Amino acid sequence: MARKPRFLLLFLVSLLSVACLDGRHANAYTSEDPVVQKMVDGGIRYLEANLKAQTKYPLNVFYSGGYGEHALAGYAHMKLRHDPQNPVVVQGIRSALSFVRAASGRDNGGHESKSVYVAAVSTLLLAEVDRIKYRKELEQLEKYFRRVQFRNGGYGYPGDQQGDVSQTQYAMLAIWTLDRAGLVVDYEGVAATVNWLMRVQDPSGGWPYKGIDPGSGKRVKQQNIKVAMTYAGSSALLIGADTLRLWGGGPEEDGSGITGLPKAVGLFKEGFENISAKRPQLPVEPIISSIEECERWLAANKKKGADWPYYNIYTIERYESFREIALKLEKNPSPAWYNEGVEFLKSKEQSRGGWPPGIMYSAAPISTSLALLFLSRSTQKAIAQASTGATQGGWGLPEDTTAIKVEGTQIKGSAPANEVNDLLDMLSEDEGGGLEGKSIPEDLKLDPDPKKRAAQIDRLERLVRGSRSWQARRVAARLLGQSDEMRVVPTLIFALSDPDPSVPRYARDGLRFISRRFEGFGMPDKPNKSEVTQAQMQWREWYRKFNPGYVFIDYDL
Repeated sequence: MARKPRFLLLFLVSLLSVACLDGRHANAYTSEDPVVQKMVDGGIRYLEANLKAQTKYPLNVFYSGGYGEHALAGYAHMKLRHDPQNPVVVQGIRSALSFVRAASGRDNGGHESKSVYVAAVSTLLLAEVDRIKYRKELEQLEKYFRRVQFRNGGYGYPGDQQGDVSQTQYAMLAIWTLDRAGLVVDYEGVAATVNWLMRVQDPSGGWPYKGIDPGSGKRVKQQNIKVAMTYAGSSALLIGADTLRLWGGGPEEDGSGITGLPKAVGLFKEGFENISAKRPQLPVEPIISSIEECERWLAANKKKGADWPYYNIYTIERYESFREIALKLEKNPSPAWYNEGVEFLKSKEQSRGGWPPGIMYSAAPISTSLALLFLSRSTQKAIAQASTGATQGGWGLPEDTTAIKVEGTQIKGSAPANEVNDLLDMLSEDEGGGLEGKSIPEDLKLDPDPKKRAAQIDRLERLVRGSRSWQARRVAARLLGQSDEMRVVPTLIFALSDPDPSVPRYARDGLRFISRRFEGFGMPDKPNKSEVTQAQMQWREWYRKFNPGYVFIDYDL
């Protein structure tokens, strides 16, 4: 009888072998699937209803006076609902800031021994909410990760210089986030972590919880190789390599969002001190080789499952998302591993929404937060967010994106008009004020030449999204709505929430015309906030039928 619970444990966790990749699932889910969205809604409601839930689980990796659990729940909620004023997010920010104050200047020991995890999720939350507002705190967190890194390159508990793969993966995720938020991080330290991870990989391809570091030369046999730690080690390796830009890319390189810019011209962005930072260039081939060995190990061992299923499921999503860009794989909106994970979460969802504590010590809000991050494909969206340089916290183009000039190799300020047309020149140069009281001809058409037309649409979209002038936004929204171009649909969906009363009407009518859904989704001429939100959600769902997996920068990220 003593063996029976252990057998049941292994059987249950084997359901999470999110990678029994045999492709035999009847359901092909995406993050936008109604089944997935229903679970997400239930999880969000659970977090909101259990705001004051008990958080003290001594063996919970996110415990540190409750700070880490609050920060993680706040991050998951912010990632899904983008509302920094929601009580779940507010509580998370408060706990993250408390942790930063407590950890400043020293490495907390004793009951704060989980501080690497807590520092990591605090970083994720503060950067997601507002990387400019919380700049000082993010800088303190960056210093924290420099201070606690072990000499061998790993991270772990205070006083233990061996390093463990679990804490190292969260440190790498936080440092990647800091780098993509524009801070200069310890790139030499990142390189040291990448090398340490490759040294402590078992010759079989898996990773242990605590690595035996051979120092150099051939890898040595590791102990306690597990599925969860293999995902953790490989994802940390991929994240570290991406921080060093070993695959290329980054907001300072290709995130201008402005079509047709010369490659020598980059976008000037406030707070991106790391644009010219020097990063060690490690050879890529050994890293790819490590990932290939890892894949072979996982193929043979995935059915063993994981002791911490919710912790592991979020790690899998992270691993697969970074592996996708490292190996330049074609994006699949419904991969087999995601379908497996959705089925697992369906089987474990509580009747009142959310997910119960994991098989080992945890708390339901933590299980729920990790499940939500998996379901929403949060890492994939974070990567897209970083590559465009856009985030909820103010990344991206200057406030007035209609005023652009090239100065050296940067874009700053306002520029003389280009050869587009007189109307766009007027809108850009005097911010539309010259159009007040004037009507726009009904038969005004965009240029029939494809290249010139594309350039005009680019400028109109920037006007809708960034002009301070309500006149300019009105004209631009109307012209985009008359363009009959599917590519402008996301911008018109964005314009539905414009504070000017006329812009949303032009955007709504344009969406109806382009979609040929002349009844639209019922948004009235004078909608309330709820009606706008509902209309935007329905239009996004409609657009994703034609462009599955599309990331709405202003909503998804």
